Amino acid sequence: MKQVRWHGRGGQGAVTAAEILAVAASKDGKWCQAFPFFGVERRGAPVMAFTRISDKYIQMRQQVYKPDFIIVLDPTLLDVVDVAEGLSNKGMAIINTSLGPEEIALETDAEIRTVDATKVALEEIGKPFVNTPMLGAFAGATGEVSIDSIVKVIGSRYSGSIMEKNINAAKRCYGEVVK
Repeated sequence: MKQVRWHGRGGQGAVTAAEILAVAASKDGKWCQAFPFFGVERRGAPVMAFTRISDKYIQMRQQVYKPDFIIVLDPTLLDVVDVAEGLSNKGMAIINTSLGPEEIALETDAEIRTVDATKVALEEIGKPFVNTPMLGAFAGATGEVSIDSIVKVIGSRYSGSIMEKNINAAKRCYGEVVK
């Protein structure tokens, strides 16, 4: 089983991304869970969401404390939240930032990958909506889910030009995530 912890701010779509990832993984034939962690968050406050992906039925029903992957939608969270807490040393952090992986200071031996999803979102979507671009980055960095399934689920959640823009952003980040 692979466990993913999403870090974002209220309104950035971390919960939606966790759900899209789970549905995409199910299209790839996997068992999945997706769920948010809510407190008294308001728009802009740090939030978490979780996704589990497995080849077998998932019985566990708790928050993710030891993720295999973390996905950080907002790089300012690196200064206020210990996003790497519990991250496996064999795991991976995928961070939305213009910095290279070697410039990220995280207390972990896990692999760090970066992608400038904000830039991609602004260029492709016209707004800084980074959740769908980060789904593409996750698919490209990990291979845990196919980009084709990510694209299919985005296509089922959105329509028209919004769908096309989000698909383009996801595909771009799939290829631009930096090792």
